[in-house]
Order: sequence, then structure tokens, then C-alpha cells
Amino acid sequence: MPTVSVGRDRLFAALGRTYTQEEFEDLCFSFGIELDDVTTEKAIIRKEKHLEEEFEEDEEVIYKIEVPANRYDLLCLEGLAQSLRIFDTKDKIPTYTLAKICSESMIKIHVKPETSLIRPYVVGAVLRGITFDEAKYDSFIDLQDKLHQNICRRRTLVAIGTHDLDTLQAPFTYEALPPSSIDFVPLKQVKRFKADELMEFYKADLKLKKFLHIIEDSPVYPVIYDRNRTVLSLPPIINGAHSAITIKTKNVFIECTATDLTKAKIVLNTIVTTFSAFCEKKFEIEPVEVTNPKGESIVYPDLSVYNMEVPLSYINGAIGVSLEAEEVTSLLNRMQLYAESSVVDKNQSSIKVSVPPTRSDVLHPCDVMEDVAIAYGYNNIPKRKLASLQPLPLNELSDLIRREIAMNGFTEVLTFILCSWRENFTMLNRTDDESTAVVIGNPRSADFEIVRTSLMPGILKTVGHNKDHPKPIKIFEVGDVSVLVEGHDIGAANRRQLAALYCGATSGFELIHGLVDRIMEVIGAPFVPLHDNTGYSIKPSEEPEYLPGRQASIIYKGNRIGTFGIVHPEVLNNFDIPDPCSFVELTIQSFL
Repeated sequence: MPTVSVGRDRLFAALGRTYTQEEFEDLCFSFGIELDDVTTEKAIIRKEKHLEEEFEEDEEVIYKIEVPANRYDLLCLEGLAQSLRIFDTKDKIPTYTLAKICSESMIKIHVKPETSLIRPYVVGAVLRGITFDEAKYDSFIDLQDKLHQNICRRRTLVAIGTHDLDTLQAPFTYEALPPSSIDFVPLKQVKRFKADELMEFYKADLKLKKFLHIIEDSPVYPVIYDRNRTVLSLPPIINGAHSAITIKTKNVFIECTATDLTKAKIVLNTIVTTFSAFCEKKFEIEPVEVTNPKGESIVYPDLSVYNMEVPLSYINGAIGVSLEAEEVTSLLNRMQLYAESSVVDKNQSSIKVSVPPTRSDVLHPCDVMEDVAIAYGYNNIPKRKLASLQPLPLNELSDLIRREIAMNGFTEVLTFILCSWRENFTMLNRTDDESTAVVIGNPRSADFEIVRTSLMPGILKTVGHNKDHPKPIKIFEVGDVSVLVEGHDIGAANRRQLAALYCGATSGFELIHGLVDRIMEVIGAPFVPLHDNTGYSIKPSEEPEYLPGRQASIIYKGNRIGTFGIVHPEVLNNFDIPDPCSFVELTIQSFL
């Protein structure tokens, strides 16, 4: 969940009244956000230096407010204040309009075919006659940073460029050229750099070096020029110094280059709708015409509303209340959704909803229902049990097995679904044939590289971190693993597994075998000879994680559903476990 830091006094001034902290927390809760922390700039610095966090009287109080990850319109003070004022019925929902400009006078961006090799899309708009002060300017820049970290996915999907239009000459061209062909003075610099030199220069920059990988290995880099071949930006790395905006800028040209056109349009709409309130003509945005390599022209931004019709019965049934249509429309208007009631027939009403460009998070009737629930107040919804709620058979069986193993003296553990490649393969003496494990594309840590294909690594790690615990250690886990499945619609499938471990000086094969017998007895599967498909049987196995000759496969109705045995000493040593362990793992879904 993103956290937005805003000055308390500026926020209260924008809201038109002063709140006590308790009153503001109640307002946030009612709106579906949360006041996460109250601090000051100096307190943050003192906290980083591990000093006492006492407030001084002259310090500006900062509210850190946690907002939903998909509410991009709340990522700055201006959007937050506007939404809260509408929620408090102090303001009406703004109507955003495009300035009426003939095609000949409209600013244009021509896209070259080569951009398809690196970053194919660009959208743009102009905020004309905008008035900045220091606080608004800082908020404008901060919103771009927040969007870059959030929906833009650290500039990989979308990169935002903002420019002083009065320093440039339209039309603009969006091109992709070899790095050595791009030459300009980057933002906050005075020296000219070629693009490849700039890459080396920014490898020492703590902020920008993390974005270099996006285009660094490409034979061409994206670049935007004006009519005089002045570089506006080298997306997604840096803007040019020539068109840098300042607090005195009156006309702001905004361009967003992207690999995802939908997200680029959302980002552009978020910026222009939020700060068009400070334009000379309030809530009016000047459009920009983008001509793609095929010669097709599209005008941005797209400020059209998205219409949907939601049955009143669906809203009331999902929330568990009985609201009249007029009350629902009033609640939706407070959440910035235009709404009006309509009668389908004498027994049924529906709500016509028009979603403004600020609410890109509303995609489905369930989103409308959620906004009604938020505005109505979750605390006002009566608590009740759903009469039709029935557990899934798999969950019922899992709970039955959990209770039975717990009654046999085992303690349940819950381990991470993600693990490292080494834990899932090498440390278990297994080889990776690259056909079983779901690999994380961009892991944040070496500890979470793949989705586990077995519960064994997590349970052995648990024992390894608790090896000083009195013996025996008897633990189990019932949880999901994920394996690649060729031909499956998403390429992988979950499997519900049971795993149990006995660790102690007398961890014999018979101990874990006894637990397997008890599980099968509860399932109602008798022990039968091999090849008899009326119950379960066991046969020798050769799994590398178990001791040879002290392991077996579990056969249920002709299918192999798991293994058990004595864990191999090398595996125990890999997990720093000094005592012998016996282990069983089987697939619960096989019993259904």
C-alpha cells in the first residue's frame, strides 16, 4: 500500500477546516484510507540517526496517509484533498474538458517506426496557464515519482516527462536512434553527453542507475525532439536541461512513453486531472495529437467517461443491506462516481454509473459495490452468516487431516510458499530439469527465486532454525505447492500437499510409517497388496532426498501419491540438522 506524506496544515487548508487527529483518523477510515503516522521532517532525520523523536514547536507536522494501491488519484495532496472534499459533500465532482483547438493548431507528436524496437507508445497533453507555488511545484514532481514507483513499475512500463512548453517548438518527433547519435545536456547538468556516455555517467548516480538496465543493452535508445532537434528527453532515464520546468513555468507539456499503452493513458489522465485545477481555465486540458508510424492520428488525453449499469439487487445482496436507489446514488456521488437510478421494471431498479477519468480503478460492477460499501460505512453493515456458504471438499479434507495429525502429537507449521532454487533442488540432492518449478521473473531476494514444488525445504528449514528445541520435534504442514503443467491455461497448477517430520534420536522408518497408516485409516483406504487398486500399498523408491533402502512410495488406487522414509544425512547436513529425521509427503487431492 503506497504511503503519501502531506503537510497537515496545508492539507487542512485545502480541506477548508481544521481537524483533531482523532477526527481526521475517523474521516480517513470512513473514506477507506488510513492515517499511518504523524511525524515531522526533523523527526524523520532524527529517527534515521537513532535520536529521540521529540517534536519541536516550529516544525511542520507531516501526516503519512496509506492509500489503496490502485487509487492513483490519491497519490498527492491535491488529489487527496479533492477526493475528501467531494466525500464530505463540500465540492461536486469536477467535469474535465479538452480545450477546443482546431487540428492545424494542435501540438503534434510524430512517432517513428524504429520506436517499436524499444518503447513503442507515446501520449501527451498540455496544461496551459498553470500557476505553481513552491508547495504545488514540489507536489507535482512528487506525484510523478509516486506514479513511477507504482503503476509505472519503476519506469519499465511508463516514463513521464514534463517540459516548459515555452522553451520548445512543436511539432515533436518520437524516435529511436543509436546511442552515439543522441547528444544533449541532461537535466541538472551543464555538459553535453552522448547517450552512451550518459549511461556510464549515471552508473554512479544512486537514483538513476537503477533505471539504466531498461534500455542499456538495446541497439537504439528512445528520444524525443522538437522541431529544432532540441532533445526533450531520453526516456526512461532523464529529461533534457533545455526544457526543464520551474516554479515560474506557465505552460507544461507532458509526454509519457510506454511499453503499455493502457497504463500510459491512465498515468497521463492522473497528472492532468489532478493539476488542471491550477490552470487558467480550471479543469481544462489542451490535447495533443499523436501520429503513429502507420499514419493514424489519435488525440490524447482521453477524458471520456466509462458507463456501466449495475443492478441495485446486486449491490444490496453483495453488501448485505437494503438501500434505496436514491441512497446508493448519493453514496456513489460522494466517491466521485456519477450515478443515477433507473427502473428496469416495477420490481427491479438499476444504477447507471459514469466513471470519470480519475477513477481508473473502477472496472467492474463489484468495484461500484465496494465504493457503496465504503461510503455507507463497513461498521454500519450488519454482521450475518451466509446461509449458502459451504467449504470446498478439498478444504474439508485438509482440515480433517490436520485434526488427525495434531491428535497424534504433531505441531502444525506454516512456511513460505516461495523459496530459493538451491533449497528446492541442490540442498535436497535433486537435479532441476527445468520442467517442474515456477521461476520468479524478477526476484527481490535470493531467498525467494521460485515457487516451492515440495513442502520439504520449508519444514527442514524450520527444524534447522530450532535444532536446540527439546527432542523429539514432531511438526507437519498442509499447504499448496505449484508445478509446471504443459497445456494448462496458465502453464502451472497448484497441488495441496501434506508433509510431516519426526526429528529425534530414534527417528526410525516405523515411526513415519505408522503415521502414514493412520492417515490412510482416516481416509478409509485399507492396506492392500501391490497392484490391488482397492486401497493403498507401498513399494521401494529411489528418491535422492531419502536414505537408500529406507524409503518407500505410497501407492493409492494404482497411482503414486507420495513418499516417506529416513531423510538422507547429506540433506540434513545442508540444513544444519544434527539429528536423524523421518519424513512423509503426499498429495491430498489424490483422495478426492
